[in-house]
Amino acid sequence: MKFNRTNLFPIFLCLLSSLIYGFIPDAAFGQGKRQPANLVITNFDKQGNQIIRYSKVGDAIDAHDGEIALFNGTYYLYGTSYDCGFEWGNKNAPFCGFKVYSSKDMLNWTDRGFLFDAKTEVWQTRCNGNTYGCFRPHVIFNSKTQLYVLWINVYDNVSGYRVFTSKTPFGPFTEVAEPKLAVNSNAPAAGLNNGDHDTFIDDDGTAYLAYTDWRTKGTIVIEKLSSDYLTGTGEVVTSVTDGQTEAPGMFKRNGIYYVVYSDPNCGYCSGTGTSYKTAKSPLGPWSAGKKISDNSCGGQPSFVSTIKLSSGNVYLFGSDLWNNAAKNEALANYYWAPLTFNADGSIIPMTCDQTFKVTGSKVERIPATDVKNSSTKGLPDIAGATKRSQTFLAERSGILKTVYLPVYKTGNIDADLQVCIYRADAHGKPEGKALANKSIPAKAIGWSVKRQAVHPGVKLTKGVAYCIVLSSATSAGSYGFTYNNNITSNPQLSFGKLQGDTLVAEEGKQLNFKLIVTQ
Repeated sequence: MKFNRTNLFPIFLCLLSSLIYGFIPDAAFGQGKRQPANLVITNFDKQGNQIIRYSKVGDAIDAHDGEIALFNGTYYLYGTSYDCGFEWGNKNAPFCGFKVYSSKDMLNWTDRGFLFDAKTEVWQTRCNGNTYGCFRPHVIFNSKTQLYVLWINVYDNVSGYRVFTSKTPFGPFTEVAEPKLAVNSNAPAAGLNNGDHDTFIDDDGTAYLAYTDWRTKGTIVIEKLSSDYLTGTGEVVTSVTDGQTEAPGMFKRNGIYYVVYSDPNCGYCSGTGTSYKTAKSPLGPWSAGKKISDNSCGGQPSFVSTIKLSSGNVYLFGSDLWNNAAKNEALANYYWAPLTFNADGSIIPMTCDQTFKVTGSKVERIPATDVKNSSTKGLPDIAGATKRSQTFLAERSGILKTVYLPVYKTGNIDADLQVCIYRADAHGKPEGKALANKSIPAKAIGWSVKRQAVHPGVKLTKGVAYCIVLSSATSAGSYGFTYNNNITSNPQLSFGKLQGDTLVAEEGKQLNFKLIVTQ
């Protein structure tokens, strides 16, 4: 079609006739205002609440216990997915696979999908809830083979790992032969042999695998890898730590090698220590350990990524802010911040309030700033007699075409989520008959927060108060939602829990939502 002023005019009128409003941040749903050039990455709001990190389309990032890597000017976040309902120790829980997200600024993330197809019988057998699971995706680039190499931790073989290659950092990755490692090579398969790991490439291109030896109750091992990065060489140093540790992160700075680790080991703990050791060679000898955090800023150490920029290297520390040891960790968040160092190379203990920004070739810490609105997971309590209600004032007259809501589920849901639109009375409660009643199928809602859309088609009148009511008849499990806090209270815009005809308002909060109204 050839465009000119005449046929562009109707399109302009169509755009002019629509209105989008609501209370979901632009960064969360990827709509609205352009982002500033200097993007501040924060971990907590001024009340200390965790910040949910969203993809550009408004889904919470679902990639845990992995790492952030920088390839060709793009950041990639790798991690284990929990959205399909994986639960550690639940024999009936499916394996969800490994996700990857990409970003230019570590703030705006694009979901690039799964690293490989985990729905096959082979991967379900290897990694579902009937096993110990599969975790810790780490990707490195081999400049000789021009391939990206993925290592994951598994518990169905002797080595404890599976290895893959791809021509791109986002896959699809293809499995190669099982790696052979020096430690526990004669141990029985499908046992607790080797666990959480990290991959590290030295300045000369030599790669190493730092991993956890479970047969010695959690000591750290470092082994040199083959030139193609696909297996071990047998050159190894054992007992880098004394035990009761895991989750190593290895890097090099100013000629000093570092290994950062969970101290003590504590799977899914919301607060375990972080310590580190140093050496002049990857294979040691290694120094005594030093603790830099007693609680890893509310989580468990996950990675230290060396981000090589033209302005110098940044050593980005990450911890998983596990969701109170839940068996499903779809709601877990993240702590990310650059490590800082003394003149002698020792790591300065973490204060856990670091904010930082990405500006071209620099990643730099900045003073803590107030976060006006934070997106916080709400209690998953929508089930049976418990409903959730949010009022809003129509900013203009028109047709309520779409309502966007970020929701998730827990447990074995056996009924859909109902979204009803009502007029609201003077107290913010729904009154009269529902103007619209729409369903979101249970199977469309995951365990991780995702944006869902319903299309009420309700006629709104400017200045009139309406309310969105979320409910479900499920007898097992429940639905949850996210909300913004730090909202200025408005008696006409109440948010709260409905128990029968009683509305229990919650001050300073508003359900995350967006409305699209057309004429």
